[in-house]
Amino acid sequence: MKNLLLSVLLVTSSLSAIGLSEIINISLTNSPSLESINAKIKANEHASDVANQFSNPELSLTKNTIDSSQAMSQTVLTIKQKLPYYGKRDSKQAVTFAQDELLKEQLNAAKATMVQKIKTEVYTIWELRELYKIINEYITLTKQNIELYESYTSVSDNEHMGIMKAELSLADLEIQKSVLNAKIYASYAKLSYLAAFDVKDIEINLAIGGKPQLEDLQPTLVNNPEIRIKIKELKKENAKIEVADINNYPDLNLIAGYAYRENFDNYFNFGLALSIPMYGTEDAVEEEVRAAALVVVSQKEDTQIAISSELKIYYAQMLSSYQVYHIIQDDALPQIAHMFELSNSAISTGGDLFKYIDVLFDKLALEQKSINAVSNYNKAQAQISQLAGEIK
Repeated sequence: MKNLLLSVLLVTSSLSAIGLSEIINISLTNSPSLESINAKIKANEHASDVANQFSNPELSLTKNTIDSSQAMSQTVLTIKQKLPYYGKRDSKQAVTFAQDELLKEQLNAAKATMVQKIKTEVYTIWELRELYKIINEYITLTKQNIELYESYTSVSDNEHMGIMKAELSLADLEIQKSVLNAKIYASYAKLSYLAAFDVKDIEINLAIGGKPQLEDLQPTLVNNPEIRIKIKELKKENAKIEVADINNYPDLNLIAGYAYRENFDNYFNFGLALSIPMYGTEDAVEEEVRAAALVVVSQKEDTQIAISSELKIYYAQMLSSYQVYHIIQDDALPQIAHMFELSNSAISTGGDLFKYIDVLFDKLALEQKSINAVSNYNKAQAQISQLAGEIK
């Protein structure tokens, strides 16, 4: 059923534009990198079963070379079974359980990172497509005004220079269009790699959101994947400390044997065996594991500081993009729109084409910055979502 649904989504995506949520859902189901972590989780389940098992019994058969007429001539079959000290099997299994939790956190972190990368690439495609669209509009507008200028004016040297400037500007727009076309193609290729299937077209509309507030964003760090991974790593190290501590207590070996004697009575023998921790090996191992746990504690603290710093960086990017967008939309574009109207009117009466082209490209630059601001705002928001461990 899962494969059937995936196939339907892939066929649908090849026939029409696909949305961001659909790309994310397919990639989370189909990504080879995520499958490798899932395989590790399944392998660890078997390791957990192994940790809870007893050691295999040892079976030995011995025969001496004494003549069978002697009582000491015998063939002995011996079996030995190790019985771990109470709680050893449970403590070893606790390590595998902790490893399972760690792997699942790593899987969630990988998913959050993948979603962030997909979002960033989709937003890049939106940005490039919007820039491509606006370049096309300005190419058309520039061509129309060159034709209009030529039709309303006689071509003197100064006017001819204005037309040449407009034509050079038109060539620059065509170059930008070609570069953008190549970037769009490359972004689709990168997105297809991230999504693990061929994405030919996407349906996405971006807008600037509300003004970000740092105090509203900080609580989301409680679910940060990297911090949660360090918590699970510490839990695993503590479980290993329990194993190292309990290994100071010796295991018990039960021994039973049957002796066969050809000319004398056969007999059974029974015995016990203990390993004696007299060389301090177990203590040294325990200290080593405790030191490793302290390393994880330090790494966790460092990760918390780093994540907090990253949040402030992305918050600053969001805030800057928000401010830039509103400066352009609320202040700059209304002013330049009036200048553009005046220049456009002047063209129809043979006015200076130089000034018109300058105003036209000032307006284009502002609109490009506005598009960049919307894209950067959403990209920074995607980074913050990844810090919060979101996978949607």
